Amino acid sequence: MLSNIGRKYQETALIKLIIVGLIIGIIIALAFPAAVPVVSIFGDLFVKALKGVAPILVFVLVMNAMAQKNADASAAMKPIVRLYVIGTFLASLVGVTLSFLFPTTLELKIADAEITPPSGIVEVLYNLIMSVVDNPIHALASANYIGILAWAVLAGLALHAASDNTKVFLSDLAKCVTKIVQWVIRFAPFGIMGLVANAIGTSGLGALIGYAHLLAVLLGAFFAVALIMNPLIVYLHLHKNPYPLVLTTLRESGIYAFFTRSSAANIPVNLSLCKRLNLNEDTYSISIPLGATINMSGAAITIAVLSLAAAHTLGVNVDMPTALLLSIIATVGACGASGVAGGSLLLIPVACASFGIGSDLSMQVVGVGFIIGVLQDSCETALNSSSDVLFTATAELAARK
Repeated sequence: MLSNIGRKYQETALIKLIIVGLIIGIIIALAFPAAVPVVSIFGDLFVKALKGVAPILVFVLVMNAMAQKNADASAAMKPIVRLYVIGTFLASLVGVTLSFLFPTTLELKIADAEITPPSGIVEVLYNLIMSVVDNPIHALASANYIGILAWAVLAGLALHAASDNTKVFLSDLAKCVTKIVQWVIRFAPFGIMGLVANAIGTSGLGALIGYAHLLAVLLGAFFAVALIMNPLIVYLHLHKNPYPLVLTTLRESGIYAFFTRSSAANIPVNLSLCKRLNLNEDTYSISIPLGATINMSGAAITIAVLSLAAAHTLGVNVDMPTALLLSIIATVGACGASGVAGGSLLLIPVACASFGIGSDLSMQVVGVGFIIGVLQDSCETALNSSSDVLFTATAELAARK
């Protein structure tokens, strides 16, 4: 009996289970308030598990990406990679701008001792430098994500000249950690049930308004990038109407990615689309898998918007230089986003650390991200994956002129 239930749970799409967990959490909070303290334990366990696995995930994924990168990339790849980076950075700026225009307040369990907001950009940069030179073991143990990111980059660069066997080991290690993250995320429905029940039980249905507002800001940023910013980038390179190409990539790549919720899983779809667009196979066979790893406009938006929501909730004053620094951190962090559903959410603590926001609070924000992830992650992946084909085609078509 239990084995049948477990098998059915594994076979059911995670998005369906999350919706069920969301509904059950609301029902428990409204109809059985006495059960909220018990059910909220699931939310605490889920956040604690994410908090435990995230530092290792960031370190291993970024180190592996740096070690495996191809230093002998052809000249044709350079404009594509440049578009990937520019697109991701500008997307983060869009997310930051909408967050300033429509600030979001979340329901978080706030402990005053955790909040040490920086006074301005000078203190942010000082804290950033001090975090970078932290002991790597201490950085992992204390969830110092800036230090983790720095040591991962350095270790990856040092391992770039390592033997093929070492690189295979790093790749296998990255797959191992990613698998563990998949196991943790598989329990997201129970965690979301506890988080929603606790939020509504504590603050009433008003807590859901904050979630809806946050989702609206995220979706607005996704659509603004997909339908305004990306077409503008294409127009500046091709000097002709960009929308036929933009809409083709959204229709034939974005829709598939919306339902698969994985840029990696959408690689075959993108390769097929590139072939139909008569692009150079020698180029797109490299750029599409690479884009599934580093071209993460949607992830950059998610990291920036949720981090600024946390800052606004805690009363942290974010000036323009700090916001620009956040965009850079979101761009770098997005390139290291995990390939699993919801992977970008685990990079939020990296950005929150620049505001002096502790790991406990930032992981609560990650939990909020999973609550709205039913739509957020699908739209994020659709933007990420469709942009891979869009920028690959843009670079090649511009080179043909």
